[in-house]
Amino acid sequence: MSGKAYTKIGKRGKEQNLTQGQKGKEQVKNSDGAYVYAVDDKKRLDRFLILGSEGGSYYASEKKLTKENAKNIIKLIKEDGIYVVNRVVEISQDGRAPNNDPALFVLAMASSLGDLDTRGLACDNLHKVARTGTHLFHFIAYRETFSGWARSLKRAVSNWYNKKPLDQLSYQILKYQSRDGWSHRDILRLAHVNPKRDEKRSCIYKWSTKREEVDQELLKTASPLLYAYEEITKTDNQKRVEELVKEYNMTLEMVPPDKRSKNIYQIMLKNYGLTALIRSLNVLTNKEILSVSEIDNVNDVCKRIVNSEALKKERIHPYSLLLALKNYSAGHGFRGSLSWTPVRKIVDALDEAFNLSFKTVEPTGKRLMLGIDVSGSMSWGSINNSNINAAEAAAAMAMVAVRTEENVYCGAFCNSFTQLNISPKMNLDEILKITRSLNFGSTDCGLPIREALKNKLKVDSFIIYTDSETNNYNQKDPMISLKEYRNKMGIDAKLVVVGMVSNGFTIADPNDSGCLDVVGFDSSTPQIISEFNAGRI
Repeated sequence: MSGKAYTKIGKRGKEQNLTQGQKGKEQVKNSDGAYVYAVDDKKRLDRFLILGSEGGSYYASEKKLTKENAKNIIKLIKEDGIYVVNRVVEISQDGRAPNNDPALFVLAMASSLGDLDTRGLACDNLHKVARTGTHLFHFIAYRETFSGWARSLKRAVSNWYNKKPLDQLSYQILKYQSRDGWSHRDILRLAHVNPKRDEKRSCIYKWSTKREEVDQELLKTASPLLYAYEEITKTDNQKRVEELVKEYNMTLEMVPPDKRSKNIYQIMLKNYGLTALIRSLNVLTNKEILSVSEIDNVNDVCKRIVNSEALKKERIHPYSLLLALKNYSAGHGFRGSLSWTPVRKIVDALDEAFNLSFKTVEPTGKRLMLGIDVSGSMSWGSINNSNINAAEAAAAMAMVAVRTEENVYCGAFCNSFTQLNISPKMNLDEILKITRSLNFGSTDCGLPIREALKNKLKVDSFIIYTDSETNNYNQKDPMISLKEYRNKMGIDAKLVVVGMVSNGFTIADPNDSGCLDVVGFDSSTPQIISEFNAGRI
């Protein structure tokens, strides 16, 4: 146990009738006859918008959004569509979800399946949820699964284009030219977007639909950015290309691939935000923008990486930095042919940033129990196409917990349970040395919960890290153990089961608001677990 020790159980530890609920929460009977804390339709909406599923599962890999996995949301749209649209806008704009696609999907449903007022509100708020060209393409693709190009949709799309200032419109059209089989040319034509006698805006639309017919002199005044792009595509003077890219602050997507010289990447280097910079270290090193011969660039990048204020501002989680560190140090991508020679100073900077970033993590303030699977398979292979295995990721998450939370109990389990004496002062290698020395047996995910009950530990949330969904005895055993723990301890405890290399499993009861399955593991997973434990999902 790190931080404060848990106190004795007290009066609420007596056996309680779950049908009455705890803390006044409504309960329902599940398929096994047990009573669980209910997930109502509005909670299912939040779960879908944040997790991408209505039930208690988050998928680290992309999962197709369909009517079938949002049937309760369709029901809620028909009952209270105005609430649905307002909630979509709120969660999308607050950035609470790691992916904006579920919000776009639900907005597409509301704009198609809701009553007249709901459809109108959904269309009026399209620009708030679809903030980029890519978002717009995704929305249109989703919308087509529900209905065609109704007048309300054409109006919403027209407003998306017509209400943007010319410079922002040009930026969106050039940076996000096509996605999901859609292009601005397609959408402008299908929506019959009318620029309303705005000659300059009309010129920009024509550039997207009939580029060869555009009056270049008018384009020069309507959109200097698009005019500059035209010049870049036609010139063989690379120095002129570099001048235009620098003058118009172009992103890499705006530069044709055959014009992306080393100097172009050099120009881009100064424009990267910290998150984008960390993600681009591999490419920048491959292009020799970062190398021992470009020491000024290296020093500048290292200074930015170890800036604690910037790490906090961009909310970069320690796991994201560990992922960057491991991948960059490897010198090659997990997939594809990209390779590079890692620069030692950058490796050291990423390692330093990893340790600095613990200060950016907002604690949940909950009493946590971490159960780390220490079976041998945890060190096999890798997770989510990265250079990190399940044992390393689990140790990193334990390290985050003991450094940021006040009440944490850590244990290792397979077919038995062992307490882990992990200190906040330990580094990742020290924690891994402990967990790897305990390899034993097959996996029983219910053990940490039963251990807490046996020792009468007060726990608000159990977090189980394993390489798959495994339970050697009975896959539903963690839920049975959780029910017993809640009943005897009088605590509305939550359960998160993280199957780091699994493709799919079901342990969490989808009707239980206190349970979550995490299938796979990516850089968004820590945020999801934290949001869930804090009670925001």
